[in-house]
Amino acid sequence: MNSLMDIATNTHKPEHCEWSEVAVRLFQGVVYLEDGRSWDVLLRNVTPLEDYFGRVGLQLVIDEGEGFAFLRQQQTEDLPDGCDSLPKLFRRTRLSYDATLLTILLREELRRFEEEEVDDQRCVMSGDVLFEQWKEFFPRDQDELKLRKALNAAIRTLEALKFVRRFGRETDDWEVRRILKARLIAADLEAVRDQFESAFKRRRAEQPS
Repeated sequence: MNSLMDIATNTHKPEHCEWSEVAVRLFQGVVYLEDGRSWDVLLRNVTPLEDYFGRVGLQLVIDEGEGFAFLRQQQTEDLPDGCDSLPKLFRRTRLSYDATLLTILLREELRRFEEEEVDDQRCVMSGDVLFEQWKEFFPRDQDELKLRKALNAAIRTLEALKFVRRFGRETDDWEVRRILKARLIAADLEAVRDQFESAFKRRRAEQPS
């Protein structure tokens, strides 16, 4: 009888693939053009990566024009025969009220940026400008220190989702990343935005003059 050591020694080790690291990065989140080598490896191995992720019910989404790639859960009707019982690997993240409001503001800023024909390829928003837009959705007598803390917490949430990143080490500027529009359906955001604006107008109307 083989010993445990013999079994461990004879265990087959899977062959390392060039795209193994990229696959892990995609499971973790987004791969961007500026990631350099990872982006190059991804583009060289689109077919094996699509096949690999397709086996577990995931779709590889690549936008070369915008320079990002990510994974999306396939709809049940799009899965191959026999794969309809696969468990979901990704669950929808339910954002807080503050994070949802911030998402709407940033998506609007990204839309305005893309409509302007500018040379700068990065949509960057200063913290002060963002705060001025943010506080418009709260009562006028709201404590600004609390509002800033709430905004900072919402930014950290979206930063973890890689929707934004700090632009520069010593600034309070934020780059709005284009993955935001790919992850979030514009029609859904518009509906939520309308709800926010209606609630905001009601609150303002109820405030004593």
